[in-house]
Amino acid sequence: MGWIIAIIVGGIAGWLASLVMNRDASMGIFWNVVVGIVGSVIGNWLAGPLFGVQGTVQAFSLTGLLIALLGAIVLLGIVNLVQRGRIR
Repeated sequence: MGWIIAIIVGGIAGWLASLVMNRDASMGIFWNVVVGIVGSVIGNWLAGPLFGVQGTVQAFSLTGLLIALLGAIVLLGIVNLVQRGRIR
């Protein structure tokens, strides 16, 4: 049951991050879920040592969603930088 919640929360976090980073038109639901789940890993990696906060997407919590959103925004920022460098 935990992986279903992780997919749903990851999809929400990825979708919100794509709205914040203006990439919503270029991403589908699959990539929103992938960005949200990978963003959750990145967010936990950043928030744990820096702020002493741990969140998980396997059990829904507001903290877990915010950490996943933070990580997904960081991930999309990195993707934007890489794609911008590749075009030029």
